[in-house]
Amino acid sequence: MAQPIGGQAVLEGVMMRGPSAWSVAVRKPDGDIAEVNRPIASVLLRHRWLRIPIVRGVIALGESLAIGFRALAISANYAAQQEDDDGEVQTELSRGQLIFAFGIAIGFALLLFKVSPALITNWLPIESTGAFVVVEGLVRVTIFIAYLLLISLLPDLKRVFQYHAAEHKAINAYEAGAELEPETVSRYSLLHVRCGTAFLLYVMVIAIFVFAFFGRPTWYWLIATRILLLPVIAGIAYEIIRFAGQHQQNTALRALLAPGLWLQRLTTREPSLDQIEVSIRALREVLRLEGRITPEERKVEVMA
Repeated sequence: MAQPIGGQAVLEGVMMRGPSAWSVAVRKPDGDIAEVNRPIASVLLRHRWLRIPIVRGVIALGESLAIGFRALAISANYAAQQEDDDGEVQTELSRGQLIFAFGIAIGFALLLFKVSPALITNWLPIESTGAFVVVEGLVRVTIFIAYLLLISLLPDLKRVFQYHAAEHKAINAYEAGAELEPETVSRYSLLHVRCGTAFLLYVMVIAIFVFAFFGRPTWYWLIATRILLLPVIAGIAYEIIRFAGQHQQNTALRALLAPGLWLQRLTTREPSLDQIEVSIRALREVLRLEGRITPEERKVEVMA
């Protein structure tokens, strides 16, 4: 089975990644498509012991987040056409800027989706430990869905959601063996079982079962467990997503994961052919870099 391709919507573009390379394609203000490619030197390839279940998920997610931030920075600079003193478009954040942005985003997510639900539930008059964990999970999922509903109403995010769907369509077409051409790709689903939106929902559901083992500690241990156990929960969710991606035709599994697919309706919008073209460009470049298509095949496809 071919190694799966992952992706992410960015500003006016799409990032695609495989096991050994990633590429971001961005529609510039002048209408041209810019591409930036980078190799992936994953520690999972260098250290066999890190590839054990759950641990590999934590490592893979950390690497994905780092790549995602770099891709967002590149797309933001191209979309705004920010140039340096030499007139060249800047395409990278410095390491310090990357760490700062990473820290702010992670801190916000932990505060909103981990700490807040625990504290809110702790203030409620709940005696049973089991009821406490379930109610906390429901509060967390409610906050998450409300957050998605809120951002889905923002006009400025509509194009990001369209590129999100364009990414899904291109990957679905590739996995189906279809021709990577905008009109063909547009016919494929804008939902995908390995989507990050679905992954976050699975993290929240799995957390209910994991936190049940720790009962209802005092408020400071309550916060500590919600933060410290996140890598374990994310690792378990990664294994579920990975398994689901390998068994997408399993009817029972698709029914079990259906809520994650439904939730993607909030973060995807039907893309235009121009947006799908950008997604295909990023996908083709990753396939070329990983030797899955030849430069000649890519040239023919781009000219088609």
